[in-house]
Amino acid sequence: MAEDAIRYQLRDAVAVFHFDDGKANALGHGAIAQLHRLLDRADKEAKAVLWVGRPGRFSGGFDLAVMRSGGDAVRGLVTAGAELFLRMFEFPQPIVIACTGHAVAAGALVLLSSDARIGAQGNFKIGLNEVALGMALPIFAIELARQRLSKRHFQRATIQGELYAPDAAIDAGYLDRAVRPDSLFDTALDEATRLARLPQPAFATTKSSTRAAAIAGIRETLEDDMLKMTRGPSA
Repeated sequence: MAEDAIRYQLRDAVAVFHFDDGKANALGHGAIAQLHRLLDRADKEAKAVLWVGRPGRFSGGFDLAVMRSGGDAVRGLVTAGAELFLRMFEFPQPIVIACTGHAVAAGALVLLSSDARIGAQGNFKIGLNEVALGMALPIFAIELARQRLSKRHFQRATIQGELYAPDAAIDAGYLDRAVRPDSLFDTALDEATRLARLPQPAFATTKSSTRAAAIAGIRETLEDDMLKMTRGPSA
């Protein structure tokens, strides 16, 4: 089941989330709820988080079955996703992503919400492809992109919905580096272990201070922006 797709493992000071639903690693309500529970647990037991995808696919984004149903169902899921991304963006511990393959739409937003992003080299696509699929990017996604992406790539990555291979995703700002798939987990775990050693509350306070304005702006616009998903922009 989707709510059981994420396995939790404590590796010294690092809480590892192994996300593998056997398919696209979709973010549905079950997976989002489980991620919140695991973040609660990590906050008590660990000093950093490492989120690992399934081989070849980190996440294909929000659950397509819900997204195709339209109306309030879409608004509810995207709102739940936004709350998860905001929690990650301000989470007091470092969050490291081992991007095991494709990461598109909401999968790319996970990368933008995290602190360190290490990807697998390969023929993978990473990015916000909503516009290319005929969907407007919500404001929270635009603002997360504004915070994390290179200014040189911001317009292409958002307005034009461009997808990037891992090496190009580094230049764009989705990833910090890319390594061979067989060394991805160990490299990402080493990075999470390094970040776990950073003194607290210095890390959490500085992270909060640098992102506070962006978070406040997202929260101020979130409800109205999500309502537009149901009513349409002219309502």
